Amino acid sequence: MPVQTGSNHFLVWRERFQFWTLAGLAAIAAAIWGFIELAEAVLEGESHALDTRLLLALRNPEDISDPIGPGWIEEVGRDFTALGGVGVLTLLTLAVAGYFLLNGKRRAMWLMLAAVGSGLLVSTLLKQGFDRPRPDLVPHGSIVYTSSFPSGHSMLAAVTYLTLAALLVRVQPNRALKSYFLVLAVLLTLAVGISRVYLGVHWPSDVLAGWTVGASWALMFWLIARRLERRGQIESE
Repeated sequence: MPVQTGSNHFLVWRERFQFWTLAGLAAIAAAIWGFIELAEAVLEGESHALDTRLLLALRNPEDISDPIGPGWIEEVGRDFTALGGVGVLTLLTLAVAGYFLLNGKRRAMWLMLAAVGSGLLVSTLLKQGFDRPRPDLVPHGSIVYTSSFPSGHSMLAAVTYLTLAALLVRVQPNRALKSYFLVLAVLLTLAVGISRVYLGVHWPSDVLAGWTVGASWALMFWLIARRLERRGQIESE
């Protein structure tokens, strides 16, 4: 009896697709639960003591207006925090959109723009909804205009960098480059969030909430991309 290699390959691919889909949905559910628990702790004031301790740990004990480390470290912190700003993320998103367009991946381009644009909208709505004041223990090392929870820089960095990495991984056949994109996206996201606490413009819980929502948002659009690919409604790898 002949071996049906084509059929077997399809079954293996379908099982892998279902596994990663279920794993992704479980991760999103866990992230949503974590955000809800964190938001409740913030609203009830349960996170304030730990937030204060972590924020002050990044300050000179003899002068809490001075972040720990030499002056150039503080300058690096401002450089990192700029990587989560709307201007930089918009420029990066448009640059990658141009790459997708020139590479004939128009639908992937629109999906990426939808992920980043909707992420910005969600971040704005969450900030307005919680309306948490900024830390007032130390001087702010960066100009701020909005409320504190969740951290917009942290959330938008996670949404943008992780979404871009996920979509670039889909169209990149080289495994080493796939890993490179993902690791780089995670490191950039972490650097932005840590810099916000270091500069005294966010509580640590703000940053954690931003990472949680941003990562789940990026993961949701990764699952959407996989679903659309299976239906033939978006370019395959």
